[in-house]
Amino acid sequence: MQDFTDVLVDLERRVEEAELYLRIGLSREEATQLESKASSPGLWDNQEEAKKVTSQLATLKADIERWERVRREVDDASALFELAKEEDDDSLESEINLLIESVVGRLDEIELFALFSGEHDENDAVCELHSGAGGTDACDWAEMLLRMYLRWAEGKGFDVELHEATDGGEAGISSATFLVKGRFAFGFLQAERGVHRLVRISPFDSNARRHTAFASLSVVPFFEEVSDEVVIDDKELRIDTYRSSGAGGQHVNVTDSAVRITHLPTGVVVACQNERSQHQNKDRAMQMLAAKLAHRQRIERKEEMYALAGEQREVAWGSQIRSYVLHPYQQVKDLRSNLELGNPESVLDGNLDPLMEAFLQWQRSQKADS
Repeated sequence: MQDFTDVLVDLERRVEEAELYLRIGLSREEATQLESKASSPGLWDNQEEAKKVTSQLATLKADIERWERVRREVDDASALFELAKEEDDDSLESEINLLIESVVGRLDEIELFALFSGEHDENDAVCELHSGAGGTDACDWAEMLLRMYLRWAEGKGFDVELHEATDGGEAGISSATFLVKGRFAFGFLQAERGVHRLVRISPFDSNARRHTAFASLSVVPFFEEVSDEVVIDDKELRIDTYRSSGAGGQHVNVTDSAVRITHLPTGVVVACQNERSQHQNKDRAMQMLAAKLAHRQRIERKEEMYALAGEQREVAWGSQIRSYVLHPYQQVKDLRSNLELGNPESVLDGNLDPLMEAFLQWQRSQKADS
C-alpha cells in the first residue's frame, strides 16, 4: 500500500487555505440573505434587480459547492486510507488515487480563480483583433488568432458572439470584433492584450522564405447595462449603416443592418453586424462603445496617478507580449512571464491555459513588488 500521508496533509492545507480566500463562511451568509430576497413575492416586479439577485446567488452557490466538493473528497480519501491501513487492504489504493487526482484538479482550478483580483475580472470581454505589419501574412495570422480564441472559448464553455470580421483581401482578416461571455472571461483574456508575433515559412511566398507577421488584440470588460462610468452624448456620435459582409455564411444579412458607431471626441469606433436587425446591432454596438470608453477612462486615470507620483509606465497592451515561432524551431514564448512552450500547434488550437495562468501569476508578483 502506497503511503498517502504527506499527499493528504498537503491537500488538507490547500483546502483550508481555499476556505479562507474564498470566504466560504461569509459567502454562506450572503447566500442566505440572497435566498431570502429571491423568495420575496415582489422580486420580479423589478426584473433588472431580480436578475442581479439570482445571478449573484448562483455565483455564490457555485463557489460554495466547488469548495464543499473538494472538502468531501479529501475527507473521503483520508477515511479510505485509514480503512486500508486498518484492514491491510491494498485493493483500495486505486480508489484513493482517483479521489486524490480529482481533488488536485479541482483545487488547481480554485487556486487559478483566486488569482483574479481585478474589479471587472468576472465580466464578459469585448475583444478586437487587428492585423499589423506583415501584409498578407499578417491578415492570415489575425485569422489564425481568431480561430485560436474561438477554440479556447469553446473549450471553456464560454459563449462567443462574432460581431464583425473584415476580409483581409488575399487571405485572412484585417480585423474582427467578438464578445466572449462567461464568468472570468475578461480575467482570462486580459492575458492576451497586446501584440502577437508569428515567425514561419510563408505559404504566400513562392520562394518559401521565412516571414514575420504581427497582429494585436485589445480586450475590455463588457457591461450588459451601459456603464455609469461614462456619459455618451448622442450629438457626439456618427452612426453609419452598411451591408453585412465577411464571415457568417448564410447567417449574414443582405440588408443594410450592420452598424458602425464613431465617438467623435475620442475617435473610438465600434461595429456590429452579428444581430438580425439594425436596431439590435445598434444596441450591441452602444454597449461595446460604452465598455471601450470606460476602459479608456480607467487607463487615463491610472496614467494621471503615475504622472502625479513621478512614475513613467508604458501602457502594456500596446506592446509585444508573445512570440510564436514555427520555423526554424517550434516555440511559443510569453515575454512577460517568460514561459516557453514547445508545442505551438497545440497553443494555436486553443490550449492557452498554461500561458494565461503564468501571466496571472506574473501579474500577481508585479503587484506585490509595486
